[in-house]
Amino acid sequence: MHIPQSDSQHVPVLPFEEALAASGKTGGYDLEKWLYVPDFYTEYRYILGVRGPDPLICIGINPSTARPDDLDNTLKSVERIAGANGFRGWMMFNVYAQRATNPDDMDREMNLFLHEENMKAFEYILSGVEPGVRPAVWAAWGTIIEKRPWLKDCVRDMVKIGKEHDTRWLRAGKCSRKGHPHHPLYLRSNEETCDFDIEGYLETL
Repeated sequence: MHIPQSDSQHVPVLPFEEALAASGKTGGYDLEKWLYVPDFYTEYRYILGVRGPDPLICIGINPSTARPDDLDNTLKSVERIAGANGFRGWMMFNVYAQRATNPDDMDREMNLFLHEENMKAFEYILSGVEPGVRPAVWAAWGTIIEKRPWLKDCVRDMVKIGKEHDTRWLRAGKCSRKGHPHHPLYLRSNEETCDFDIEGYLETL
């Protein structure tokens, strides 16, 4: 379990570019395989994934305990589904970067600095996809998006960034009665991804 020590406003947070530049310096994992930013365990996480030219970019709500070579069950499912759908690599990203195993422990108020740096991380992931390939972004946050009213605004910012990269939005499994895309944890390991109308979805939030 990861329970935040305090609101993220009271925790030192590295800007994304600074955390990215330092990534890999602590060692302990295969740098050619993993992208982990920041590359040490702390109260937030921007990116965790396996490098590849056309990764499946999975979007959850907030990170938990996973790190390179020590994936939680959610990321094990993400890895299996990415492979089953023919993606070479996968990236786990989150609507909000604060670590909390229980989403109820997330910040009550959005940390604007953390959000802005998280959006820089999203831009970085999309920019890193192989030229000529549309970034594939898998909406996978389930009903957890209802935990905080400002989370939908974070998603809207992501959609704006995605438009600049001609992003494909996907889902896996059925949506909830309210239209929320399914969380990865209880999907079949070979679940197929399909198109997701992210803009239509946002109109319902």
